[in-house]
Amino acid sequence: MLQNLIITILTSSGIIGIFTQFLLNRLKSAEQKQQALERGVQALLRDRLIDQYEKYKSLGFAPIYAKENFENLYEQYHRLGANGVMDSIHEEFKNFPSGGEIS
Repeated sequence: MLQNLIITILTSSGIIGIFTQFLLNRLKSAEQKQQALERGVQALLRDRLIDQYEKYKSLGFAPIYAKENFENLYEQYHRLGANGVMDSIHEEFKNFPSGGEIS
């Protein structure tokens, strides 16, 4: 009887341990995927910001709609924790003239 009880306890704790390890592995995998998604989105946002910056810098102005779009992209990029060079690009872009005619 005691032997059966011990076997039952060891077996159930073994199953619980295996199940717990399985859950921990799944959580770690989900966290790694989430991090990869965030970094991928961050890279895409950075690419778009730089592309828009270069485009409108060469034109010498940025229409209001482009400034609004840039601001939205930058806000999402910034929320993902990225700063550095993009902060200065953001400041420069905000100061582009808002003209509409290309000479």
